[in-house]
Amino acid sequence: MDFNGVAVLVTGANRGLGRAFAQEFAKRGAKVYAGARNPASVVDEGVVPIRLDVTDDASVAAAAKELGDVSIVVNNAGVLVGGEDVDSIRAEFEVNFYGLVRTTDAFAPVLKANGGGTLVNVLSILSWVGRPAWRGYAASKAAGWSLTKSTREDLREQGTNVIGVHVGFIDTDMTDGIDAPKIAPRDVVSQVLRAIENGDEEVLADEGARAVKASLAA
Repeated sequence: MDFNGVAVLVTGANRGLGRAFAQEFAKRGAKVYAGARNPASVVDEGVVPIRLDVTDDASVAAAAKELGDVSIVVNNAGVLVGGEDVDSIRAEFEVNFYGLVRTTDAFAPVLKANGGGTLVNVLSILSWVGRPAWRGYAASKAAGWSLTKSTREDLREQGTNVIGVHVGFIDTDMTDGIDAPKIAPRDVVSQVLRAIENGDEEVLADEGARAVKASLAA
């Protein structure tokens, strides 16, 4: 697929994996809208900073109204609070799950109007494996996986391909304090762009994700 001139929205594009997505799409000639709560935090040249708070209905609706040419949406925005209290878990769901709901509902008509396009949901290996210390994050990603499957069926008729991305630890500031093997953001991005080109529905970005998915199948 030639990404040159294709309009792409990346949420949470000011750092980490989202920034890597924005940089690579821009490198390939796409028109990149880099969504962030604070657009001033988007410092990369070749992208268009967009104020986008996925926890705010009005913010998402305004972005969808403004970005009428988008044909690829990368739902990357995510948080790992790590607390075990209800407020921490609620904060994780607000971004990791309800953020997906908001952007999907707002941009699905935009994608339809532009021929169908692609919706990418960045999930996690924790969509399938729970950990007590990260129970809220894991639950929010599991809910995101379920939503991804439902969205895929819902949007299939309008020609939108919905891709679920599962990965373990990515080498970003979110995982700075975690001592475990990590995959580089650019490696995840390259696999996702290949999936968009091929029309795939799922990306298992590292060995951990592939092993866990295989164990579920078994």
